[in-house]
Amino acid sequence: MNPWEQIQFIKQLLGTYRDHLAELARRVDGAFPAAVQMLRGCSGAVITTGMGKAGLIAQKIAATLASTGTPSHFLHPAEAVHGDLGRVGRRDVVWAFSFSGKTEELLRLLPVFARWNTPLLATTSGRNNPLAQAAQVVLDLGPVEEACPLRLAPTTSTMAMLAVGDAVAMTVARLKGFQAADFATLHPAGSLGLKLSSVEQHMRPRQQCRIAPQDRTVRQVYVSLCRPGRRSGAIMLVDGQGRLSGLFTDSDLARLLERKQDQALDRPIREVMTRRPLFVRQGTPMVQAVELLAQRKISELPVVDAQDRPVGMIDITDVVGLFPELLPAGETAPQAKSA
Repeated sequence: MNPWEQIQFIKQLLGTYRDHLAELARRVDGAFPAAVQMLRGCSGAVITTGMGKAGLIAQKIAATLASTGTPSHFLHPAEAVHGDLGRVGRRDVVWAFSFSGKTEELLRLLPVFARWNTPLLATTSGRNNPLAQAAQVVLDLGPVEEACPLRLAPTTSTMAMLAVGDAVAMTVARLKGFQAADFATLHPAGSLGLKLSSVEQHMRPRQQCRIAPQDRTVRQVYVSLCRPGRRSGAIMLVDGQGRLSGLFTDSDLARLLERKQDQALDRPIREVMTRRPLFVRQGTPMVQAVELLAQRKISELPVVDAQDRPVGMIDITDVVGLFPELLPAGETAPQAKSA
């Protein structure tokens, strides 16, 4: 096969998957809501199981369920009969995957599940096979012709199992009210976890920030807040109730000196501060804060509590590398601006 013929062959295979998925969608019936309710009502864990390629799909569906709020584990049928059946609890639901419904290792488990009254959900082809007949709910994949040129290797069948499994899992998650905040809790690492993390995880905490009363003079503020080590380029100003009222940056101080407005150094800082500065509240997703830094071209972003009291500061130098797609390399963000 030359490259052009290979491309055509791949397109043909993908077309086979597309056509079968369309047929599979037409086969969705009342068994699917029943399966959703079975999984949603599980008070223990969903135990997925299957052999060979179907077993690999079962492992993936267990991972999908677990990552979207439904405790789930994979049980290898061959290991199960050598002691791993102890992993199945009395409150669990078993979800078995087998295209033929006749997998020997899987069938050996069915009498045990029946004796324990363990609810059994089956994803298989047709209802006239031992697995389907033992299950309380059957997700019927219907007749499938494998995309493999020899019509032997599991291809279309495993694609169908994966699609059905994910669709049911997503429906369960939606009915459970699974939200982005829940997803962030279960995915604290990697790019997904970073995008869903909150500002508290990345901000400089209050004790590392410069905060001063708005009625003090500029000179008093800088003298009283002088400390060694790395610092943010902005000072958060608060009113008599401790609420954020303004922001004064090192760039603001430089401008006063450049314009020879030295007398302002002994005037209340509220007269020269940026009033009504942009801020975010505790719990705000970090990606939103970084988008705000990029869109408004600011360097510092205060974080406040429900009473508008400062609790921390997002500094661009701390987060510039977190979301490179939002903050282009080489771009210099100017001073904070008011809303």
